[in-house]
Amino acid sequence: MIEILVGSQMGAAEYTAEQVAETLVQAGFPVRLHLTPVLEQLTRNSTWLVITSTYGAGDLPDNIQPFADQLAQDQTDLTTVSYAVITLGDSSYDTFCLAGAKIADLLAKNSAKDLDLRLNIDAQCAELPEDLALAWLPQFVAVLAPTLKTHPI
Repeated sequence: MIEILVGSQMGAAEYTAEQVAETLVQAGFPVRLHLTPVLEQLTRNSTWLVITSTYGAGDLPDNIQPFADQLAQDQTDLTTVSYAVITLGDSSYDTFCLAGAKIADLLAKNSAKDLDLRLNIDAQCAELPEDLALAWLPQFVAVLAPTLKTHPI
């Protein structure tokens, strides 16, 4: 199972996540999209793909902040979870893509396995965030395909 956890303040990360989810489903992967992630509702023996924007001064969007707070407070054992992160940000700020780094740190602190797959998408780039995420997706699939026995994208 691929659990896609969305952090979106203005909608770009949500749209990107929807495009990624649709592509993964078409490739035969089991996917669940969480627009308001809740720790208890996520499958533990799975891969979590966090797709979030960075808001304000490197902050997490409002819809994913309670999830991050829960990760920080509960010290939940996530040893059976692997994760990757796509972050949308603006490189003209010194907090470029900091929200994704914050979530990754919380997941690692709770012993989730980092797949070492990160994508930072810059709002200064002319390409659309969803196009950049879809171009990155084959790397993600290449890591998952042997364990999920599905067809690559």
